[in-house]
Amino acid sequence: MSANDLTDFDLHLFGEGNHHHIHRKLGAHAAERDGVRGTRFAVWAPNARRVSVVGDFNHWNGRSHVLHSRGVGGVWETFVPNVGPGTLYKFEIDNAHGQVQLKADPFAFQMQLRPDNASIVADIGGYHWNDGEWLARRGSWDPLRAPINIYELHPGSWRRSWHRKPAFLTWDEIADQLIPYMHDLGYTHVELVGVAEHPFDGSWGYQVLGHFAPTARHGSPHDFKRFVDRLHQAGIGVFMDWVPAHFPKDAHGLAEFDGTHLFEHADPRRGEHVEWGTKIFNYGRHEVRNFLVANALFWIEEYHIDGLRVDAVASMLYLDYGRKQGEWTPNRYGGRENLEAIEFLKQLNWTVGHYFPGVVTMAEESTSFPGVTRPVHLGGLGFYFKWNMGWMNDTLRYMSLDPLYRRHNHGLITFSFVYAFSEHFILPLSHDEVVHGKRSLLDKMPGDEWRKLANYRLLIGYQIAHPGKKLMFMGGEFGQWHEWRDYEDLAWAALAHPHHQQLLAWNRALNRLYRNYPELHASEHAWDGFRWIEPDNAAESVFAFLRQRLPGEGGTQLVIAFNLTPVPRDNYVFGVPQAGRYRKILDSDSPAFGGSGYSQQGEVDAQNEGWRDLPARIAVTVPPLAMVIFERL
Repeated sequence: MSANDLTDFDLHLFGEGNHHHIHRKLGAHAAERDGVRGTRFAVWAPNARRVSVVGDFNHWNGRSHVLHSRGVGGVWETFVPNVGPGTLYKFEIDNAHGQVQLKADPFAFQMQLRPDNASIVADIGGYHWNDGEWLARRGSWDPLRAPINIYELHPGSWRRSWHRKPAFLTWDEIADQLIPYMHDLGYTHVELVGVAEHPFDGSWGYQVLGHFAPTARHGSPHDFKRFVDRLHQAGIGVFMDWVPAHFPKDAHGLAEFDGTHLFEHADPRRGEHVEWGTKIFNYGRHEVRNFLVANALFWIEEYHIDGLRVDAVASMLYLDYGRKQGEWTPNRYGGRENLEAIEFLKQLNWTVGHYFPGVVTMAEESTSFPGVTRPVHLGGLGFYFKWNMGWMNDTLRYMSLDPLYRRHNHGLITFSFVYAFSEHFILPLSHDEVVHGKRSLLDKMPGDEWRKLANYRLLIGYQIAHPGKKLMFMGGEFGQWHEWRDYEDLAWAALAHPHHQQLLAWNRALNRLYRNYPELHASEHAWDGFRWIEPDNAAESVFAFLRQRLPGEGGTQLVIAFNLTPVPRDNYVFGVPQAGRYRKILDSDSPAFGGSGYSQQGEVDAQNEGWRDLPARIAVTVPPLAMVIFERL
């Protein structure tokens, strides 16, 4: 028996939901029988009446290679000689209702490019990694205290090559251009949208059917490994969007896989997202939880992914998500929480942390569900970070207002600080905010072109200054005017205009400041790193705060002031903790970023005279629609 043979112990672990490497046993794997090399096929289909593997090697004839059942666990298996990597295949399933279906392999390591949908026998081993130093550092880093500034990237529309069809760049071509771009702008991580194989481009990769297969749009599995390897060697982390919340109904996919609701919940009130047209995984079934947890570990282990951004967590947590009264059933205690999904998320996060210290999980979670980033052993869900959707919604709403009306909505700014340290947050300006008629970041801003540009600089400056890790969706960094379109590349031609070059320079300056100052990144998870010095001036739409290191860690203090009106605030007095000299290190109104250059202040002396509850005061000129940052020398 070889190491990759399917044993009774494997079946036992799978049946109880604890086989963390079940992808090594189910699916298609190289094997040898009686000196003949071939491929061993195995699939979970407990309610099937017959299962065969079909492909070019047997003219897609379901009678040629029939799998045999391994018993009550519902796994079927066979060995096919002289079949190797590159072979197309599917499983022909005579299902519980006597209907014959052709299904792609749920554990396939490679799949055809849409519209074709066969699985491909693939040997994903044998790649020689060169990122050992990166992985060693990752194993001992503290994500809470490190700079994490994420560039969210949809590989299919970042750049395209229109001289060929399809127009997708290869992973190597993306790396060639992305690595110097990331270095220049100072982002620390890239987050990839749409890595796992998906049949419909318009789903952006959020309706997955090849859970173990990197999309064929950009190359082979080894090509994707080389992409991650190259980024790691360049000092860039790689996150990916991971989608355990739902899956599409395509006939070749997981839906009613053996004629029954195998992967999805049988009750449509729990098993279907009507508004999305997708199925919901049955988190109460051991084998389904096992499929998902093993899939998360697979991407980290096989492709060295540094973190998983878990999509649509809120839809998993609540049984009434997107449903009206009568369209959902309560849990056993009469509540709306999906207890099985909660236990799955805890299992997921605990298992990832157990095998891969330093790998982070991030929840896209839009409610006030408690303890999302609290460790599992302390009663939480165990995520490392949570997207701060409240901050995003309030901030974009505030920034879209004409300055005349901001004075009446000052709470949209101050409210986020009430809960800013209740979880470990990421501040997202993501793809969801620049599609479906929401307009681009720049076009959301009010006023004429000059005011739009100034407000945009304020928005991005506020994101970097506010406690929490950062995320920017591609195109936002240079102020693309139109919404994101997944079917074409970004509006790179805009960079021929000085305004967009200046916005890119602004993002570059902010990103480098964030990386270089621990005052901005090492203490953003704790109240001790933040202090209001002007929270209440709604009438003039001015606010300001301090950012500093944790007590006992030394460093400096950053005075960060914002003026959200087109009226300059000359010699505005703020309280500060210490007298002495302060130097301006960033001004969004600088001509280098497209501003007017209104303030000529460089260094300012803070006087040893109390102001409000602070022992010293400083007089700062805050230009119109601008932010300034002063560093205590």
